[in-house]
Amino acid sequence: MGYVPQMLSADGGLTARENLVFSSRLYGVPSGQRAARIADALQVMELEDAADRLVSTYSGGMIRRLELAQAMLHHPAVLFLDEPTIGLDPLARHAVWNRLRTLRGKFGMTVLLTTHDMEEAAKLCDEIAIMNAGHLVVQGNPGTLCSALSPTATLDDVFALYCSGSIAREGAFSETQETRATARQMN
Repeated sequence: MGYVPQMLSADGGLTARENLVFSSRLYGVPSGQRAARIADALQVMELEDAADRLVSTYSGGMIRRLELAQAMLHHPAVLFLDEPTIGLDPLARHAVWNRLRTLRGKFGMTVLLTTHDMEEAAKLCDEIAIMNAGHLVVQGNPGTLCSALSPTATLDDVFALYCSGSIAREGAFSETQETRATARQMN
């Protein structure tokens, strides 16, 4: 398995190459294959020119491509992605989508992703499942789910249908702020 969390997982104090060496060891890539896999990952993710720069100097899109490269060094059968393009500009988001499609096809892996971006789900997923309040409310092919509503429906429309009216008031802003401050103090 490979995993790319929503939160930053690359080490900004290392270069991309150093991050990839660390990941290759962590994932058990045989030492005789590491250099070739790292070179391939840098090339596929278009990070060759920046491979020896500190990751802290990278853009958000570059970091996300590095994190994807790290998670795929060992050619996993299943890749888990948690909000893979959150916070990325449209160009970086589309670049990540293109890389995922290419790499999924190249390695024949299953990609499971969580996203709140229905456009992302429509573009990347063969099958989606929409959850509401911890329960599965609908699943199926994005195109089929949309066409069942109307010829012009989008996944946003499908989401709205199955989750409408479900956003409950869960407390005030000040309560959320206080909870987060307490959590920070406990760390």
